[in-house]
Amino acid sequence: MTNNNFEPIPSSFMFKSLLDKDTIIMTANPRIALVMKGIMQAAKDMDAPLIFELARSECNLEGGYAGLTPSDLSRMSREAAKEVGFDMWALHADHIGIKKGTDEDIESTKELVSAQIEAGYTSFAIDASHLFNFQGGNLREELADNIDATTKIGLHIKENMGDKEYGLEVEVGEIGREDEHGRVLTSPEEAVTFITALNENGVFPHFLAIANGSAHGNTYDANGNLIEQVSIDMDQTIAVAQALKDNNLDVRIAQHGITGTPRDLIHNHFPHGDIVKGNVATFYQNIVWDIFKVYEPELYKDIYDWTIATHKEKAPGKNDTEIFGKFSKFAVGQFFDRIYSVGDDTKAAIDAMCYAETLLFIKAFNGEGTAQIVRDSIN
Repeated sequence: MTNNNFEPIPSSFMFKSLLDKDTIIMTANPRIALVMKGIMQAAKDMDAPLIFELARSECNLEGGYAGLTPSDLSRMSREAAKEVGFDMWALHADHIGIKKGTDEDIESTKELVSAQIEAGYTSFAIDASHLFNFQGGNLREELADNIDATTKIGLHIKENMGDKEYGLEVEVGEIGREDEHGRVLTSPEEAVTFITALNENGVFPHFLAIANGSAHGNTYDANGNLIEQVSIDMDQTIAVAQALKDNNLDVRIAQHGITGTPRDLIHNHFPHGDIVKGNVATFYQNIVWDIFKVYEPELYKDIYDWTIATHKEKAPGKNDTEIFGKFSKFAVGQFFDRIYSVGDDTKAAIDAMCYAETLLFIKAFNGEGTAQIVRDSIN
């Protein structure tokens, strides 16, 4: 397959060709789409496959908090791919969240998914992990609502994609959820029960997002200081992946919440191949804010002041640094026109920083040269 049009390919091609190889697929969140070109250029130069993704909360029919609709994201990412000349990338709908599981919730989700399919998405992540019955008598009963909602949307994708290939991610165990004992982790039995049930219902995922100690976004200590995220439970992750293999389930782990995880830790200690998809999201937003501090100080000050004024009451006891780190994502849509009107020098700095940082991620993921494996398998 020669993708001379630089259109997005199905993430399933990446998954199948790299299954159980010692690598993780670089997956980036272009919440601020100015980061796209630098990320893609790094992936091209490293010859590594790349997935672009935004969550339902960020990018939906109303624009989400990033101010982007599915067609906007599709157009912008395609334009970046053509400008860079990059062929091995997928367009992924991350966290298609289903919070209630009601008929209305399912129907509105189907409407969003249909728009994503129409916009040319090649990969989808159904997230009904919030639907968990803590009073269930066994695992199947506890997961029943998640299984049901994921099945309904999974079959909707299958029907509407027709004979087109696509990638599918599902989620079991709400990422970042805590109880009185700390972060709640997905068990191997939970993962196997979930995937087995979906397969029985005609839904066959490639990626499984699990709760394994990570959390989304920036991580802070009790004093509100930004800290490295080193909470991912490697042993539990390996145990979940092994249980999937032992049950002949061709599903591997999608690792959410990598922002703040040291690259040397990823390179030296992550179970590459058990984790096959590594999501890097808030990290790229942080790059843009840091560049704005120097290149667009007036815009940065307005974004900072708006974030603190708007969200301080929602985070009592937190210092302004933590409030900005956790809530500034909501400023992206609020300041959309000004963010996308910054000068060429600012854009060039964003390109350069995103390029350099993505090189480090791809190296840490053992991704260099693996795009050719995907091309060869397609051909």
